[in-house]
Amino acid sequence: MRPWRACNSDSSVPVRQRECRTAVRNVFVEETDRYRTRSARTALIVVIDADIHTVQARLAQLDRALDDAGKPAVGPLERIARLVPKRNVETWILSLNGKATGETTDYKGTVRDWNPLIRSASTTLNDLVRSGAELTGDYSDSLQAWNSVQHRLVVEVESDRP
Repeated sequence: MRPWRACNSDSSVPVRQRECRTAVRNVFVEETDRYRTRSARTALIVVIDADIHTVQARLAQLDRALDDAGKPAVGPLERIARLVPKRNVETWILSLNGKATGETTDYKGTVRDWNPLIRSASTTLNDLVRSGAELTGDYSDSLQAWNSVQHRLVVEVESDRP
């Protein structure tokens, strides 16, 4: 089972956060292996909330998961994006919708229906990424940090298109 299904299901039995983070790290190792053995020009994107930890600590956990499995670390030329919203992905969704956010605030229970906000955040992020614009000012710090490294992925993916 993919962790995004386990962690975001509407099941009446909630998955504990620790199990969810472990599932993401385990599948990250598996998917990184798949990415590395594919001959197709693809990219791998993993999203894991920083929660109460730092973005760097969460990235280190992903690195450690590869190391524990005897796999090499993510190389600078690999198209593997590791997105780590600080506190959680809802921070990025609100930020991309023009809402003021704080990265230590948990926004999970603040909106009844996230779907419209997710759609508009996706559109905003897609437009920003394709334009090559730097995210500054009004966007959350962790989203700006991700933006500073994502251009490499986008440029390479775009250059693969006919």
